[in-house]
Amino acid sequence: MLRAEEALARAQAETEHAPPGLADALAALSPASLDLAALGAGTALAGVPVIPFVQAVRRLLPPELEPAFHRGATTQDIADTTLVLQMRAGFDLIAEDCAVIVAGLSRLAAEHRATPCVGRTYGQHAAPISFGYKAATWALGVAEVAGQLPDLRGRVLTASLGGPVGTLGAFGGQAETVANAYARHLGLRPEAVAWHTRRARVAEVGAWLARLLGALAKWAGDVVHLCSTEVAEVSEPVVPGRGGSSAMPHKRNPVSSTVILAAFGAAKGLATTLLDAMASAHERPAGAWHAEWHALPQLFGLASGALREGRTLVEGLIAEPDRMRANLDLTRGLLFADAAAAACARRIGAAAAHALVERAAGEVRATGRDLRSVLTGMLETDGVDLAPAFDLARPVAAAAAATDRALASLNAMSVATPPLR
Repeated sequence: MLRAEEALARAQAETEHAPPGLADALAALSPASLDLAALGAGTALAGVPVIPFVQAVRRLLPPELEPAFHRGATTQDIADTTLVLQMRAGFDLIAEDCAVIVAGLSRLAAEHRATPCVGRTYGQHAAPISFGYKAATWALGVAEVAGQLPDLRGRVLTASLGGPVGTLGAFGGQAETVANAYARHLGLRPEAVAWHTRRARVAEVGAWLARLLGALAKWAGDVVHLCSTEVAEVSEPVVPGRGGSSAMPHKRNPVSSTVILAAFGAAKGLATTLLDAMASAHERPAGAWHAEWHALPQLFGLASGALREGRTLVEGLIAEPDRMRANLDLTRGLLFADAAAAACARRIGAAAAHALVERAAGEVRATGRDLRSVLTGMLETDGVDLAPAFDLARPVAAAAAATDRALASLNAMSVATPPLR
């Protein structure tokens, strides 16, 4: 709020709406100059923090400067501009974390581009893939959302200055000049018309944060399953005391993934609050705008915690290739059913081949035999070369090629770390 008022004073001084010394006097103040406990009590009384803030600053200014302070502005101008300044700082931190996570997942994908792994659909074994392909999918999910941040910043990092009803009437014919100077001094984009009740930009930020948490949650959800005892294909970083149980000394629960999933679970309702705030009555609503103050900071906080855990996870996730390979054999060749049906189709047609392999799969489940031997013993497969269908190298090579394409896409996205302000 001090930065916003200082910028306003400098803009006013350029158009002779305020004395030159006002901005310097404001620049000399700091939050330590103010009684924050008194501001909290004043906020409870006034309903907004800007009113007691303005009153407190006025008491600290020389008498000759005090009349020009906050002139032409309204509470929402300062509150919304402050919100934007805080979002800008938050975006910088989020961008840095996203860049680290995407880079880490990309390295994991490259390292395991040809590490055989079970592909799962509906929670069941489907067909072989590579673990690198799975990691590349995680990376792309985060990168696709993170890559939207530059455009989002361009739309939402705008100064708010409109005066009591948004018209900047106090500045007459110099209104646009003052508004542009105000934005310039803050390093923000100016707005031609006040956005006091145009809250789509705030709702967009909330939705973007929820989507980012959703991308992290997809990764975290997969990790939770892969960490389960029966699967055990990955484990979270081992840290003494982390992931334990108050009752079961042997437990190593996936803490980072749990935090990420919890953050996503809480985010959706908060994003809805911001959408509801778009129904802002007339030139300033009662309650809708104020509800943003509860929702948006929490969304940034949830994103911060989830990204912190994401960095911990990506920097220490332990892959278990031997267990991945062992799990490929759990269904005794059923992972190759699609390829086997394709091989049989060339001899007996696609529909008949599908039915044949489906019948063979039932026998695998009933007898414990492997799919290849069951199919080999069927009259319908006489003369069919089944060997290529059960060659693990073929689906893994396809997954590795898909991983390479994903990594090329990630390189093109350039989820870069911006300089921190």
